[in-house]
Amino acid sequence: MTGPRLDCYVLIDRAPQLVAAPTGRDWMDATSEHFANRCTPLLIANANGWELLNPAGFSATWNGWNGKEDITLRPHEPGTHLHQAGVFFGHGILSFHPGYLFRTDPDWMMSVRGSPNRIKDGIHPLDGLVETGWLPFSFTMNWKFTRPGTVHFEKDEPFCFVTMVPAVTIESVQPVIRPITEDPALHREYKSWNSERVRFNAAIGLGDPLTVEQKWQKNYLVGKSPTGQSVAGENHRVKRSLKAPTWSDAPPISKI
Repeated sequence: MTGPRLDCYVLIDRAPQLVAAPTGRDWMDATSEHFANRCTPLLIANANGWELLNPAGFSATWNGWNGKEDITLRPHEPGTHLHQAGVFFGHGILSFHPGYLFRTDPDWMMSVRGSPNRIKDGIHPLDGLVETGWLPFSFTMNWKFTRPGTVHFEKDEPFCFVTMVPAVTIESVQPVIRPITEDPALHREYKSWNSERVRFNAAIGLGDPLTVEQKWQKNYLVGKSPTGQSVAGENHRVKRSLKAPTWSDAPPISKI
């Protein structure tokens, strides 16, 4: 089965490396008993797209003023040309060139953001949605300093995360607020989950050996309701593994 189109047209020599995003995060691995890695939604989000990797390490310093000259860039290796990063807007905003022009089918667009659940002190990635079904030019990935100071972007650190979303489908969604009692079966399942959760946490607190050995409730992981019914369906995922970018059959027009 052929999926939606995603063509990645190279615009520059030495374009940033484009890779399928990994599942792991250092801070998640560092939690007690790696408990953060038990959260399936976090793991799926981490790998739900592709990362652009910084080709050269550098430091960026903002003095707190709004001019373009108020951000200073310094490569970690003297003499390195920082062709991927620049200051175009002022106001403490650092910008990156992706080095690619992305093209999708008309009913898809590209979500452009920082890599999910990667934490960077002093600067924050700004999200954008780009209509890549028609756009004949590229975009910038922008980061906003949260305070004056210096931040570091290491070589091969992801500076941009791209994924695909339906272009307009969400505009037809009508959120409806309902009392949960309107769906008696769902209400029973929720009450069952809630009471089991309270019991489980109490047993953990008391050090019950069997509960401690279990470590956490795995209903979401295995796609089952609190009463043991399999409810998740064929689209249930416990991990995401996206395809790595590959070259087309046509030879590249310039060496990267």
